[in-house]
Amino acid sequence: MEATTEIPLVGGAGDGGSVIVDLDVHGRPPLTHHHLADGGLARADIYELEAALGEGPPWLYRWRGPAPS
Repeated sequence: MEATTEIPLVGGAGDGGSVIVDLDVHGRPPLTHHHLADGGLARADIYELEAALGEGPPWLYRWRGPAPS
């Protein structure tokens, strides 16, 4: 089993990029990813894990909006 995996980002400031995340003991990535901007965590974009359909990686992170201030 892999200890990490690369997951693409869809939407928001990170659109088209990807992140490498650690997998848990069941082989699953975190349910959310906070994409940091210049303002740090307070201005982060929040991405939520989704199953990806078709060919390619089994997951993607879809933008859900900015972190609440």
